[in-house]
Amino acid sequence: MIRRTLALALALLVLAGFSAAQTNLNGAGATFPYPIYSKWFNDFRKVRSDVQINYQSIGSGGGIRQVIAGTVDFGATDGPMTDEQISQFKGKILHIPTVLGAVVPAYNLPGLQNLKFTPEALAGIYLGKITKWNDAQLTKANPGVNLPDENIIVVHRSDGSGTTFVFTDYLSKVSPEWKSRVGAKTSVSWPVGLGAKGNEGIAGMIRQMKGAIGYVELIYAEQNKIPYGSVKNSAGNFVKASLQSTTAAAASLKSMPADYRVSITNAPGKDAYPIASFTWLLIPEQSKDPNKGKVINQFLQWMLAEGQKSAPTLHYAPLPQTVAEKVRATITKIR
Repeated sequence: MIRRTLALALALLVLAGFSAAQTNLNGAGATFPYPIYSKWFNDFRKVRSDVQINYQSIGSGGGIRQVIAGTVDFGATDGPMTDEQISQFKGKILHIPTVLGAVVPAYNLPGLQNLKFTPEALAGIYLGKITKWNDAQLTKANPGVNLPDENIIVVHRSDGSGTTFVFTDYLSKVSPEWKSRVGAKTSVSWPVGLGAKGNEGIAGMIRQMKGAIGYVELIYAEQNKIPYGSVKNSAGNFVKASLQSTTAAAASLKSMPADYRVSITNAPGKDAYPIASFTWLLIPEQSKDPNKGKVINQFLQWMLAEGQKSAPTLHYAPLPQTVAEKVRATITKIR
């Protein structure tokens, strides 16, 4: 009996020690970078088996709310926090850029690949002014393409979304009417369309409905084998989203602000894809748990070195070297 009791006590001590050795980090936010974050967190687990990073892909709006409330160790967003949101956080929060991605106009028109979209057409579709696929705005940009006389089913995000911010930020730059009527936010009052949650939800809805169009991060179109169009950029060229065209958009940035809150939509340059963006992790400078702050710092160092190498495999562009070096200096502040 005594021997069994001692064995049980020893087992409990071993379990307690094992549990104490584990570090669990909890994060939530953007769906835009979820595929690469999921891979990174899994790969980092192989480097640090004592670290488990859990991430909920709930949209940028949710990630911002949770990091402000302190219910997660970090958040994630594709739309930088506003000054008002930052002021709600008790302490200092850092925007850490991780990769660059592209938002693409994906659609369901069987047999039609590589359609071309002008800024005016995209704004017109989402303002509810262009309602048919064979509208003159679309046929003019796609000569020789037999566009159907069918209704356009507009799909947009129903949740607070950084992808929405990127898309509406772009539309606000190319359409004065969009800027005045709707604006650029993670959540807007849509003039028209059906709502879906997450990039996953929009991709699923497009696949299900013939005639649908929606905006998704590039990897979601690629993984779901959904056609997506090229977009006319500020230089007048129709450019399709790719690693090269997304990198070209980032190259237009002459200098990175100290807080990394920057927009690169509608960037200049003949090769720049116009609906591109950085995506950010939202990291409290002072963690509630010093050990967690140390682990987050180590993960970010790994992300800037090894993590960047795997970004292209999931259609994300790595950070420009100058930005990565700047971020290395910034993350030394995390405690």
